[in-house]
Amino acid sequence: MKTVIGRRFHLTYTIQGVRKLLIRNGWSCQVPARRAMERNDDAVAGWVKEVWPCAEDSRRPVEPGSCSRTKPDSP
Repeated sequence: MKTVIGRRFHLTYTIQGVRKLLIRNGWSCQVPARRAMERNDDAVAGWVKEVWPCAEDSRRPVEPGSCSRTKPDSP
């Protein structure tokens, strides 16, 4: 935006100045979501339904922990 404003109106703004200018005029500083161009939403949805529950269930069982940072004494 800073470059566009500079080229179009022959003005220079700092990045903070551009941000304040946008906010003053009712605009927001939006950043696009990062996604792969090759993303296949149907495949992702299938993976979430079928594979993710199995991976989520295979986590270690929760055991009471020790407040000590050293290895607990063996039984």
